[in-house]
Amino acid sequence: MRINLTRVGVKNVKKLVQVARTDKRPVIFISNFHVYVDLPGSLKGANLSRNFEVIDEVLQQAIDGKVNEIENLCSVVARKLLDHHEYADRTEVLMKSEFMVKRETPVSHTSCHEVVKVHARAIARRTFRDPIVRKSIGAEVTGMTACPCAQNIMKDRANNVLSGLGIPQDKIDAFFAEVPMATHNQRGRGFLCIETDDDQHVDLEKIICILKDSMSTGIYELLKRGDEGAVVLAAHKNPRFVEDCVREMAKKVLAEFDYLSGDSVIIIKQTNEESIHQHDAYAERRATLAELYDELNGDMNQKS
Repeated sequence: MRINLTRVGVKNVKKLVQVARTDKRPVIFISNFHVYVDLPGSLKGANLSRNFEVIDEVLQQAIDGKVNEIENLCSVVARKLLDHHEYADRTEVLMKSEFMVKRETPVSHTSCHEVVKVHARAIARRTFRDPIVRKSIGAEVTGMTACPCAQNIMKDRANNVLSGLGIPQDKIDAFFAEVPMATHNQRGRGFLCIETDDDQHVDLEKIICILKDSMSTGIYELLKRGDEGAVVLAAHKNPRFVEDCVREMAKKVLAEFDYLSGDSVIIIKQTNEESIHQHDAYAERRATLAELYDELNGDMNQKS
């Protein structure tokens, strides 16, 4: 049967990946690869052993310092797959990894670690000249959000109680400025992925920072008493809805990655696991960098 197949390959190839960094220690990723090629109907099957050979070859290049970005590792594999599968017009490499990030708590400066999920992908398409490659790099980070709605309800109640006790409004306002009201919290999971042409660079550590800074506050594996108070206070002074987190990420992407081409694709997702509801809150945006620029500039022009 002459039926073409879109994807033929191997899934869940587990590898330890070491990527060199300038003036820093190498980064170690515990990685899971999915590797595919397309298959024309004229062939019965693909030579899957070549996929393993390519992955091992490129990982060795990374260890030797010839590959210094995680998404570049995927694009190098995708290119080499085209060389090894001469019948294929399209190759695809997906990589999901766990990356340990060293952190420091805000008050006691206690050292701890956090696991960040890293997503990388590359797609290579054969042409009459050089292959066209698109690559993406992204991360998923866990943080904390505080609900603005419930906080306003609690603030109104506290305002009425304090007024009933005869406290002047200016004193009440000064109190609220220093002591934010209680609200319910969520553990938030932010996801940010940027897809670009193969010749452009996206810093994974900047993506991780954007994710952390777009929620109410970060969270830590180990907290001492002073750290715990600081984290709770920071979250309640910076309440955010799930929609706020996504919009904040979009603004930070425009500020940090303004050098990327306008056709770069930005994928942003935020899931908040509610504490007083049985459901989760969710928001998402997928757009090109040019589309986000147009929206932000239009919003700024309306305000000016």
